[in-house]
Amino acid sequence: MSATLMATRRPRWNEKLAYLTYRVRRSPLTMAGLAITCIVLLCMIFAPWLASHDPNALNLAERLAPPSSTHWFGTDEVGRDLFSRVLFGSQQSVGVGLFVAFASCFIGGLLGCFSGVIGGRFDALIMRLMDIMLSVPSLVLIMALAAALGASLFNAMLAITLVRIPSYVRLARGQALSIREMGYVKAAQTFGAGRWHVVHWHVARNAMPPLLVQLSLDIGSAILMASALGFIGLGAQQPTAEWGAMVATGRNYILDNWWYSTFPGLAILITATGFNLLGDGVRDLLDPRQQGK
Repeated sequence: MSATLMATRRPRWNEKLAYLTYRVRRSPLTMAGLAITCIVLLCMIFAPWLASHDPNALNLAERLAPPSSTHWFGTDEVGRDLFSRVLFGSQQSVGVGLFVAFASCFIGGLLGCFSGVIGGRFDALIMRLMDIMLSVPSLVLIMALAAALGASLFNAMLAITLVRIPSYVRLARGQALSIREMGYVKAAQTFGAGRWHVVHWHVARNAMPPLLVQLSLDIGSAILMASALGFIGLGAQQPTAEWGAMVATGRNYILDNWWYSTFPGLAILITATGFNLLGDGVRDLLDPRQQGK
């Protein structure tokens, strides 16, 4: 094979994977975020097998028992094992964060790409609606929507998703406005490509990197928002195990039973930190300015 062909050959997937692994290993914080995220996801998936007790089983004889070999994280006010409830709570809290991030990224990204490509009145209407939503503090708007929809985990998840969509719309629209002026997009339109083809084949794919960065950074904040709604009673309801609701109930016993709020709170802190570190790593990996470093 000639030197010219070797120079222009596209790297294979295994070469890309090796380079990606090399880049990740050079960042200790990214490695730490990846490790934390993997552990949390494994705990969420295998919670039924890792839990030592039924998370909803009552045992009033052992109510508010301190951490021990039988109950690693102690028990709550009705004798339920906190270690098992923290494990099962990951399915609620982390599940909400993942759903919110992916759903808002998909809906907002698609809407923003269409808005940027179509333009005109449609673009103006969409962006004015997004501006109205962004003008209200996000947490206040989330609480208002969750209260209006009713206190439940699904409604909390829906409220967070609706509030997170505008940021993706603006990001995707900005990418679409620049991509639609590219020569290959103009050529595709000249040869009769429809708007859906342009959005799907050209705009959305090229706008994906910044959207993925935003998505990776939003998972941690979505987990915090879901926990905040659970803390004030607008999220998951009893007897569902959810970290924010467990912290809220445990604050009534915090002076004498420190473990009740401590372990769910640590779970929220560690999980959000892990996803944020991983998001920072994804941002650095997809940053063109860092490619040669």
